[in-house]
Amino acid sequence: MLPLTRHGTREMIIGTVLLLCVSIGLGLLWWPLALVVWPVIIWLFAFFRDPERPISVEPHLMVSPADGVVSDVEEIAGHEMLGEPCLRIGIFLSVFNVHVNRSPCEGIVAKIVYKKGKFINAMSHNAASSDNESNTILLADPASGKPVAVVKQIVGLIARRIICDAKVGDLYARGQRFGMIKFGSRTELYIPMSLGPTSSVKVGQKVRGGMDVIARLAEQSSDAVVVVGSLGGEALGGEALGGKALGGVATDAVATGGTAPSGTAAGGTTQSGTTSSGTEPSAPTGTAPTGATA
Repeated sequence: MLPLTRHGTREMIIGTVLLLCVSIGLGLLWWPLALVVWPVIIWLFAFFRDPERPISVEPHLMVSPADGVVSDVEEIAGHEMLGEPCLRIGIFLSVFNVHVNRSPCEGIVAKIVYKKGKFINAMSHNAASSDNESNTILLADPASGKPVAVVKQIVGLIARRIICDAKVGDLYARGQRFGMIKFGSRTELYIPMSLGPTSSVKVGQKVRGGMDVIARLAEQSSDAVVVVGSLGGEALGGEALGGKALGGVATDAVATGGTAPSGTAAGGTTQSGTTSSGTEPSAPTGTAPTGATA
C-alpha cells in the first residue's frame, strides 16, 4: 500500500467526494465520461504519497530536503540567519513530485521565520526566493549551538499552503520529516561556507528528499555529531525522535508578517517568538503558519 502523509487527509477526502460526484454526473450523460475523472483522483492520492527512504549514516554530508529538480547551485554573499557566505542549492517541486520536506542533517531548530509574500511561479527561482510567501528554518549543532544549515520552504504559483511541524527547540535527525508544501513549490538549502561544503548535484538533476546526498562537508570543518545524523530516528528506519532539544540551547523565533512557532529546550530555556506587531504567537502543529492560504 502506498504510504500517504497525514497532511493531505482533508484534501484527499474532500477532493475524492467532489470528483466522484462529478464522475457520477458525467456518467449519467454518457457512461464513458465518468472515467475521465479517475486519473485526477489517482493523481490526488499520488501527490500526498510519503514513501519511506533509506537514510545514509555516512558522516560529513547533507541530504536533499525535498524531492524535485535542482534549479540552481551557487555561492552567495550571505544569509541573514547564518551571518556568513554560504552555498545555496535550490530545488523545484512540480505537482508530480513528493512534497514532504526532510531535514538535511542532524540539528536543533534554533529559529523559524514565516514571511507573507507573493505567489510567483517557483520556476522563477530568484524572484520566488525573495518575494514569495515562505517559511525558513535554522538548524544548529546540538552540542555547540553553531548554525549548520538553513532550509527555506517557498510557495509557488499553485502551492498556497506551507505546513511546518517543527518548533523551536526540536531536535531533528538527518532525513526526518518536518513538513510539506502543497501543490508545486520550491525548497532551498543554505550551508555555511565555514563547513567547507561542496555540491554533489548539478542543475537539472533529479533528487529525492532524505535519500540523495546533496552536499559534502570538509571533515576538518564538521562536527561528527552534526553530520552523522543517525539518532535512532528515521536514519535507522524508525520514526522521528522525541523532538526536544538537548543541552539547553537557547533559541528564538522571529516572524515577519506572520507567526513563528516557539519551542522548549530540555535542560534549558527558550525565548518565545515575536511578530512584527509585538505579540506572542503560539506554535502551529501540523497546520500552515498563520497567513498561509489553503
